Amino acid sequence: MKNNMEKETTLTGAQALLKALEEEKAEIIFGYPGGATLPVYDKLHESGIRHILCRHEQGGAHMADGYARATGKAGLCMATSGPGATNLVTGLATSFMDSTPVIAISGQVPREMIGNDAFQEVDITGITIPITKHNYLISESSEISNSIHEAYYLSTTGRKGPILLDIPKDVLNENIKTPEKNNHKTNLEGYNPTIKGHVGQIKRAVTLLKKSNKVLIISGGGVVSSGAEDALTNFAKKYQIPVAATLMGKNGFPNSDELYLGLVGYHGTAAGNTAIQKAETIIAIGTRFGDRTTGPLKTFAQNANIIHIDIDPAEISKNIPSFIPIVGDASAIIEELDKQFSEIKNAELNRKEEEWLKYLIGIKTSRTKPADNSKLNIPLILEQLKKILKDPIITTDVGRHQIFTAHHFPVDKKNSFITSGGLGTMGFGLPAAIGAKAGKPDETVICISGDGSFLMCCQELVTSVEEDLPVIVLVMRDNRLGMISQLQDAFYGKRYNCCDLGSVVDFTKIAEGMGAKGIRVKTPEEIEPAIKKAIELNKTTVIEFIIDEAKNTYPMVTGNSLTDFIEEEL
Repeated sequence: MKNNMEKETTLTGAQALLKALEEEKAEIIFGYPGGATLPVYDKLHESGIRHILCRHEQGGAHMADGYARATGKAGLCMATSGPGATNLVTGLATSFMDSTPVIAISGQVPREMIGNDAFQEVDITGITIPITKHNYLISESSEISNSIHEAYYLSTTGRKGPILLDIPKDVLNENIKTPEKNNHKTNLEGYNPTIKGHVGQIKRAVTLLKKSNKVLIISGGGVVSSGAEDALTNFAKKYQIPVAATLMGKNGFPNSDELYLGLVGYHGTAAGNTAIQKAETIIAIGTRFGDRTTGPLKTFAQNANIIHIDIDPAEISKNIPSFIPIVGDASAIIEELDKQFSEIKNAELNRKEEEWLKYLIGIKTSRTKPADNSKLNIPLILEQLKKILKDPIITTDVGRHQIFTAHHFPVDKKNSFITSGGLGTMGFGLPAAIGAKAGKPDETVICISGDGSFLMCCQELVTSVEEDLPVIVLVMRDNRLGMISQLQDAFYGKRYNCCDLGSVVDFTKIAEGMGAKGIRVKTPEEIEPAIKKAIELNKTTVIEFIIDEAKNTYPMVTGNSLTDFIEEEL
């Protein structure tokens, strides 16, 4: 029986949806309207939630993703039924692979039409089962509020990820009586993510570390998504343990610190890959050991005992066997590891530990060289950008420019390196930058893109201009699909098939035609003035760099293992 003192109000399903979103403190919806979602749009004027009109639903999903990664909050996007919903798929898959909290709302045809091949009907819940943490088909307006709260809870706890809610149009129009004040408490049976690591496993890890002289930490994407950057940094610096990173874990440890060795894997540094192959003990935090990180599994870290820390038990020993698995939140486990370790070890290094650290830093130092300033090339552009802007938020698309950015643009500030790691989504960079700018309007946001990637979602320049969310896009133009040609160079006998993009596109005119500013750079001397001008304009600006040389990124593994690219014996 309801409390007699509890007041009720009558709302439509659409109003109940917006009310629940407001209760979750949603700030922005990145969306594109359609017939099935018009009941929501009709009531948006009653809400304090800002709506940002993307120019393609995929762009809206990427904006929600960029917003989430920049702010640490769940991103929110919305699309209509049918093609609107299917256009969200790539964005949801991107968020799923990179464990980003995103709430996606799709409209659906009225309940009586479901299954009849109605106009703009598609089974979006069936389509998105493999690429969402969970999804809902909401069949009653009374389910809307609870489903929204559950979605936010699921999306932002445990291993984070995207949730989709599919809502029929007639459900959004249906009236429902709801309490004026929501007292909802989410408690999902069977869903109870482990936060604290097993004390016995942590004790085993401490015992192993005590006996190890060559220790390495791998910072994975889970360090960033769980907010464990400070815990990792304090632990590594306290015990002077070198840190290498996956692409997604680059932002987990200050890149300017001497202990940072760079990336590992196919696009890894000599120092990072050498450390992997010669370490006695590896503390791997929040990484799924993807193929880009490991190379051939049989030859990865053959000499090391691996302590694998991850909040998702399904990732433990999935690809690489772990010697000591610890399931739980990265911050909580690192802090407990530090507590127990500090009781048996002071911060002083022994001779062998000093030799290990000196050896790896020596490799890193010997391989660090300034970019060639005689030609316009991507490393030089990135180094010049870093001199001008110390701590911007950087988003990237996918390709050579992505890897060059990972190597040549060190980041030290949290949530300032945003890229598509797992899915490798071309077109991600610009809309992600817009989402990041919406979430952090006082930050300078730079998108590093290639000429191939940029064209995939370039229409979102209009969103950036119209919504007054100025971002700066650096387009590295070499008239080819750079990473594809690098792969053809490395693995296909230099047979460059179907990777030539041609030279007909004028990126400055594209920018100007969409209301942005366009700048073209052809020489090294023009880099600095162009970037400074773009910053001073404080408007959405595309800088087109005419790249002189077709330089590949760090050598990729073309032999049998990462051992092909490690240094001499210690």
